[in-house]
Amino acid sequence: MSAHELAAAIRAGERSARDVLDEHLATIEAREPQIHAFNLVLADEARAAAEAIDRRVAAGDDPGPLAGVPVALKDNLCTRGTPTTCSSRILEGWCPPYDATVVKRLRAAGAVIVGKTNLDEFAMGSSTENSAFGPTRNPHDETRVPGGSSGGSAAAVAAGFVPVALGSDTGGSIRQPAALCGVVGVKPTYGLVSRYGLVAFASSLDQIGPLTTTVADAALVLEVIAGHDPRDSTSIPEPVPALSAVLDHGVEGLRIGVVSELLGEGVAADVAARVHAAADALARAGATVEPVSVPAVTYGLSAYYLIAPAEASSNLARYDGVRYGPRVDGATTGEMMTATRTRGFGAEVKRRIMLGTYALSAGYYDAYYGKALRVRTLIGRDFAAAYERYDLLLSPTSPTTAFPLGDKTADPLSMYLSDVCTIPSNLAGHPAVSVPFGTGADGLPVGVQLLAPALHEATLFRAAAVLELAREETS
Repeated sequence: MSAHELAAAIRAGERSARDVLDEHLATIEAREPQIHAFNLVLADEARAAAEAIDRRVAAGDDPGPLAGVPVALKDNLCTRGTPTTCSSRILEGWCPPYDATVVKRLRAAGAVIVGKTNLDEFAMGSSTENSAFGPTRNPHDETRVPGGSSGGSAAAVAAGFVPVALGSDTGGSIRQPAALCGVVGVKPTYGLVSRYGLVAFASSLDQIGPLTTTVADAALVLEVIAGHDPRDSTSIPEPVPALSAVLDHGVEGLRIGVVSELLGEGVAADVAARVHAAADALARAGATVEPVSVPAVTYGLSAYYLIAPAEASSNLARYDGVRYGPRVDGATTGEMMTATRTRGFGAEVKRRIMLGTYALSAGYYDAYYGKALRVRTLIGRDFAAAYERYDLLLSPTSPTTAFPLGDKTADPLSMYLSDVCTIPSNLAGHPAVSVPFGTGADGLPVGVQLLAPALHEATLFRAAAVLELAREETS
């Protein structure tokens, strides 16, 4: 059952939250050892929360729009008194003294938190193989990756462990695993969802969003977690968008551009075929669909891998053995910090810290980081030009279907290319959604991506609902 259906049944007293939870916990127990979607399952805490929901329903109260719905949280979202590791040894044993804003809003809406999901360490990766606690496997083929960095969240939804999970998206970390696992993944407009309590990777790019089995569930969850938060200085002071109400509005009269630069070299033929099929479905539904050029998106990957590591270098400087996690002793403070960080961070995190520190160093700042910021501005301008003519843009989410575990771990550049289609919208701060749309030649899921101007989530969801219906009609 979808989150919508479960919440409605629980609020009406037709199902108990405890029974719903126990069913999902049984599914987790049966398959989690093979998938490893979770770093921590909170079975006892979840049972207590579910029983509290049932008591409220019995008393005639309305627990909220997500009443009794089991939800998983990416393990970089702070949960009070519960370990939050970012899948890194350097945060081992740390329990935050507060909840992230999105966690508070989920609980206020009646959601039941089931556990913390695995991720690439500090959200740095595209396969969830960079976790200090081992890789997550794709539920559709356990020899394949689930994508990353929110691979645990995507796998948890795809495996039926939970109907809803939250992830974070810095360069595609919600949408890419959503595509590879065959679920819906949304990156909202930057600032629409509070980042308070999200452990920072790259602060100007990070955004929290939902992974779900249906577009309607994604709309419902985004309505719950969105909205202004004074604790986040980048939070947009806008009302929560009405998304569920527009899902049946269709795309009649909308103009949709298919981004030519994101269908070129490197995109597998079977993935490109699904994008063209999605374009045809939108056209049949009444949209005007045409090719469009957004030239600067071709520079997105190179700009991102200067901007994001530079911000990561700054954000991760706080993990020094003094305030967080385990400490490795040294003869001097400097030696202690070096030893702690050497042991605590994994190879990919170290690689990005060094790259970012280099890009910010004296003599190189203007040549690298400064130039990357100018490219970011250029990408924003090219998107703005495209949105003068089109309401939405369409592209692949990932250039390929899920690749084998270990296939790209020895080649960082090949791994980084997995995010070539998703990074541009992070640099621009715009919303985007990945919608499952059939399978590739290998039988694995393919996701197609819809992109919209800032704060145009309603239009995005209208088109996503059309694609979901078209997929169901042809499957």
